[in-house]
Amino acid sequence: MAELYPSIAQCAVVATAFKVLLFPAYRSTDFEVHRNWLALTYSLPIKEWYYEKTSEWTLDYPPAFAYFEWLLAQMAHFIDPNILKIENMGYDRWQAVYFQRTTVILAELLLIYALNCYIRSSSQPAKQTSYAAALSILLSPALLIIDHIHFQYNGFLYGVLLLSLVCARKQSGQLFSGLMFALLLCLKHIYLYLAPAYFVYLLRVYCLGSKTRLDIHLVNSLKLGSGLVIVFGLIFGPFIYWRQLDQLLSRLFPFGRGLCHAYWAPNIWSLYSFTDRVLLLVAPRLGFVIDQDAVHSVTRGLVGNTSFACLPTISPRTTFLLSLVSQMPSLVKLFLQPSWETFVGAVTLCGYSSFLFGWHVHEKAILLVVIPFSLLALKDRRYLGAFRPLAVAGHVSLFPLLFTAAEFPIKTVYTVFWLLLFLLVFDRLAPVPSRPRVFLLDRFSLLYTTVSIPLIVYCSLAHQFVFGERYGFIPLMFTSSYSAIGVVGSWIGFLVVYFTS
Repeated sequence: MAELYPSIAQCAVVATAFKVLLFPAYRSTDFEVHRNWLALTYSLPIKEWYYEKTSEWTLDYPPAFAYFEWLLAQMAHFIDPNILKIENMGYDRWQAVYFQRTTVILAELLLIYALNCYIRSSSQPAKQTSYAAALSILLSPALLIIDHIHFQYNGFLYGVLLLSLVCARKQSGQLFSGLMFALLLCLKHIYLYLAPAYFVYLLRVYCLGSKTRLDIHLVNSLKLGSGLVIVFGLIFGPFIYWRQLDQLLSRLFPFGRGLCHAYWAPNIWSLYSFTDRVLLLVAPRLGFVIDQDAVHSVTRGLVGNTSFACLPTISPRTTFLLSLVSQMPSLVKLFLQPSWETFVGAVTLCGYSSFLFGWHVHEKAILLVVIPFSLLALKDRRYLGAFRPLAVAGHVSLFPLLFTAAEFPIKTVYTVFWLLLFLLVFDRLAPVPSRPRVFLLDRFSLLYTTVSIPLIVYCSLAHQFVFGERYGFIPLMFTSSYSAIGVVGSWIGFLVVYFTS
C-alpha cells in the first residue's frame, strides 16, 4: 500500500476537518431522535426502552443499536447532563450538537478500518482500483449529507457491512463474516433485505462441500448456527425473557406508515405515484373512476397510508412478494457460482430489490445499493456503465434532504465535484470488458448524466424564482421521478452484466 498516495487514513483526516466545520450546519429531526434515544437508554431500565413514548421519536431500532446509544450516553453525561433528560425535547445547546456530531465522526472510524481491510485483501493487480473504490466511499457525498449534516450513523453501520463483506472474501473469515452480519441485523433491521444473499453464500461456501452441493460440512454448520444463536440470543434474549418481543417488533416494523415516505424515494413506487398524478389530469377525458379521498394522498407530505386516485392501491404483501421474486434469480446464480464477486453482486441486487419494491422506503436507503456496488464498479467498463446513472441518481435524490439556503452550495458543489472526479478516474481505471458492451445502456448512461444538470438548476433555483412558494411539491416530484428512472436504468444495466459475466 506504500504506492497508494494519499492513504485512506490521510484522506480521512482531511475529510474529518471538513466535517468539523459542518458542526453548526442544518440538522434534521433525526438529531432529536438520537438525543431522545440517548436520554431514554440512560434514564430508564432496559425493560422500559421499547415502551417509552414521551417523545414522538420512540425507539425503533433493534436492541444492539440501543446498547450503542447507551454507551454514548455514558460519555454524554460528562459533557452535558441535560442531554440525557427525556423531557428536554428539542434540546440543542452547542454542547449537545458538538457531542453528537463528534460521535458520528468517531463511529465512522470503523468504516475507515473496513476500507483499509478491503484494500489489503485485494490482489496486487487490483490494488489501485480497490483504492479508488474505497476512497469514493470514504468521501461519498451521500454519507456527508446524511450523516454529517442531516444526522445519522450510516458510516458506522456500513463499516460493519463492509467488514463483513471483506471477511467473506477468504475461507478463514467466512464464519466471522456471518457473525458480523448477524450483529449488523441487530443494529439496524433494514439490512434484512441483504440477508438472502448472505444465507445462500455462506450455505454454499461454508456449510456445503466443494465436491458436491449436497456434501454438508457438519462442523462448520454447527459453528455458524451456534454462533448466530449466541449473537441473537445475547441481544434479543432479555426481551424474549420479559415477553416483550411483540412490542419490540411492533416498533421495528410499523406497517401503518404507508407505501411512500413524505418525499418519494426514487423507486418503482415513485414512478407509480407519478403515473397516478398524470392519470389524474387526463382521467375525466378518458372516463377513469377517480377516488376523491385519495386525490391529495401521495402529495400531502405526511407519513401514513398512501392511496392512489386512479391506480390500484398497493399492499405491504405485494411489495414483499415483488422484492422477494426480484431477488430470486441472483440468488440462484450465487448458489451455482459462489464466488466472492458473485456474492457482492447478489448483495447489490438484493439492495436494488428492496429499494425499488420495498414498503415505505426512505431515500437514504439508496446506500444499500451504492456502497456494495462501488466494490464492483471498476470490474470492467460494463459494470461502470451501470454504476454511472446510479451514482448520479442516488446522490441527486438526496438533495431535498437539505432544503436550507446555507447548505445549497455544500450539497451541490461537493456532489458535482465528487461525481466529476470519481467518474473520470473510474473511467480511466476500468478495464476493457471481455464481453461486448450494450450500446443502449451506454447511451442511456451518457444522456441521463447530461440531463441531471438542468434538472438540478430548475429544482434548486429556477422553480422558486418563477413560482415562489407555490407548487412546492413539483421540484420534489421531478427530482424523485428523474432519480427513479436512473436507479431503474442502473438496475437493468447491472442485471445484464451480472448475468452475462
